[in-house]
Amino acid sequence: MKKRSRLISAGRDPRQQHGIVNPPVYRASTVLFPDLDALEHASRRPFEGVYYGRHGTPTTFAFEAAMAELERAERAIAVSSGLAAIAVSLLAFLEQGDHVLVADNVYGPTRIFCDNFLQQMGVQTTYYDPLLGEDIKYLMDTRTRVVFMESPGSLTFEVQDVPAIAREARAQGVVSVIDNTWATPLYLPAIEHGVDISLHAATKYITGHADAMLGVINTREEYFTRLKRTAVTLGNCPGSEECNLGLRGLRTLDVRLERHGRTALQIAEWLQGQPEVRRVLHPALPDDPGHALWQRDFEGASGLFSFILNPVSRTQLAAMLDGLEHFGMGYSWGGYESLILPVDPPSLRTATQWEEPGQVIRVHAGLEDPEDLIADLAAGLARL
Repeated sequence: MKKRSRLISAGRDPRQQHGIVNPPVYRASTVLFPDLDALEHASRRPFEGVYYGRHGTPTTFAFEAAMAELERAERAIAVSSGLAAIAVSLLAFLEQGDHVLVADNVYGPTRIFCDNFLQQMGVQTTYYDPLLGEDIKYLMDTRTRVVFMESPGSLTFEVQDVPAIAREARAQGVVSVIDNTWATPLYLPAIEHGVDISLHAATKYITGHADAMLGVINTREEYFTRLKRTAVTLGNCPGSEECNLGLRGLRTLDVRLERHGRTALQIAEWLQGQPEVRRVLHPALPDDPGHALWQRDFEGASGLFSFILNPVSRTQLAAMLDGLEHFGMGYSWGGYESLILPVDPPSLRTATQWEEPGQVIRVHAGLEDPEDLIADLAAGLARL
């Protein structure tokens, strides 16, 4: 079955729900068992089936089944946010004295988690150049347990050689993890590229409407129990309503993502011709440094990218951003609405130097008419 058909059928079986098309929302904490045998059987297998609300409900399991099928993973675990998916995926495999390799272009909260929580645990984090590829092997030692990727990086959009890094990690018995939020399961088949764990901030494109916090971890069977136990022990669970919104978002993910990507590329190409713009960071552009890897490994591009302005004052930057009509300023992305945000890559780098002069602006292209969005940016650049 093609991926687009899987989006419609995954995680639902009307025959089990009296013919109802969508899985119902199960709101639950306590689960009752008919007798002692059933109670004891469930307690021996607490991560399988309905056991307690924190472990999941049939709504949770439907969302997890859909995500695992789309990622071609063997199992999936829903958690409360993208950051929760990151934290659980790292904590499941790291303990005092261990070493983790993390791409230097990762989501800011990932770095904060490593530099604070993991450091307090006695875990050493080494940040690496995201363009390293198979040479990642030279940074691994006997203490290395995890290599963490994000491709493309969600601020500066470097594309990593995911298959090469996953291959080197597996050769040395290291677990490979990727934050696959930008591409979604539709555009980067990370598990098929050899990655052990592919996680998503389902808050973004999967729910797609800027109204839910949700994360999901897709994994090989061999790591499922370890990951699930970590999530449950931390008390990390999503609400059934959020999982239902994740399921609902999946049904339209293909058409939304295609529109996001097409609009983003149209805006990116327009920005390349503006004198105020120094460079556009979008891997689907033919002249982007990561284009060849993107073309080889990805099946599409989503709506998030950045561009670099020529050096300007804060007054000029405010003149541009404060008067925008269709682009809101706010954190997150992946919803139906367009967003714009000034970002500061040098403050989030330690292994590599960001040497581009000028302000970096991150754009999320929403579902508005692209001509309106371009006109909005043109007016902003004129004010600048």
